[in-house]
Amino acid sequence: MTRALHEALWRDEEISRLFSAEAEIAAMLDYEVALAKAQAESGLITPDALSAIGRLRASFVVDRDKLLSGIKRDGMAVPELVRQLRDALPESHRDALHLRSTSQDVIDTALTLRLKPVLALYETRLDTILAAIDRLDGQYGALTQMGRTRMQRALPVRVSDRLATWRTPLNRHLARLAALAPHLLVLQTGGPVGIDRGPWVEALGRELGLGIAPEGWQTARDNLAEFASWLSLVSGTLGKIGQDIALMAQNEIGEVKIEGAGTSSAMHHKQNPVQAELLVAMARYNATQVSGIHHALIHEQERSGAAWALEWMILPGMIETTAAALAMTADLLGRIRFQAGK
Repeated sequence: MTRALHEALWRDEEISRLFSAEAEIAAMLDYEVALAKAQAESGLITPDALSAIGRLRASFVVDRDKLLSGIKRDGMAVPELVRQLRDALPESHRDALHLRSTSQDVIDTALTLRLKPVLALYETRLDTILAAIDRLDGQYGALTQMGRTRMQRALPVRVSDRLATWRTPLNRHLARLAALAPHLLVLQTGGPVGIDRGPWVEALGRELGLGIAPEGWQTARDNLAEFASWLSLVSGTLGKIGQDIALMAQNEIGEVKIEGAGTSSAMHHKQNPVQAELLVAMARYNATQVSGIHHALIHEQERSGAAWALEWMILPGMIETTAAALAMTADLLGRIRFQAGK
């Protein structure tokens, strides 16, 4: 297997940073400080305790070795992280940290905090792709090519007609994203069994810039599953674009020329449609992975360690793959030239 060597093909640096260990720890710390602010506002902890927690956030450095050991022991990072934070606080303020909160509240909210810039990135990249399609339409839309059904010659079509089949679902994906975001970007504040809704919740939402769900969603993961389905829909549309370009770029068809196409180590005459092929591969990857997220909907009663861990294993990869596919599509569309064909 060559994953380590070739993962640059589907890697996205912006998403990698947002889903790095450092970014996740930072989001968890932001949650704990925001929780302290909200609970101080509600009179649940003292101003002195809030000040101590705020100062700690500015100076705290996690012990990574102990954190990794804690993850292996506890199945998640939060218990050890909270333990280290409390050890660094004055004893009189330790109980004020993480008050009436749970590991799931921290981890899920840290996820939604990082999803905010992810959704903004997706929207920007979708807009870039749509602008690229419009430019191609302006340049080549009136050009006639041979339409094909079931891989066989059918009737002539305009390039504009083909571009419309790329553009239309992308516009629908943008609309779906706008509808999904308010349900996705919400706090997790369920407490030990998912029903603890303290008076500080509204203040916590304001501190973090997140919405308030009607109730805790620690075992109701349908919004995340819907997001995963959206990721698969987007990458599927991009995969269709890639498949079309790869087929039109065949020597025998010659309806698309790709500037800067891939080369071969043995056949120097070849120009391989590498990005187009990768878009197909990434679409199939996400289509396969979304099944796993649907399996992760099945939680046991008030919390599931197994379903939750499965979600951690799958969702970040889908998020990064979709971001990489969006960036790759924008680049590819800037390098293709439509031709009349043969």
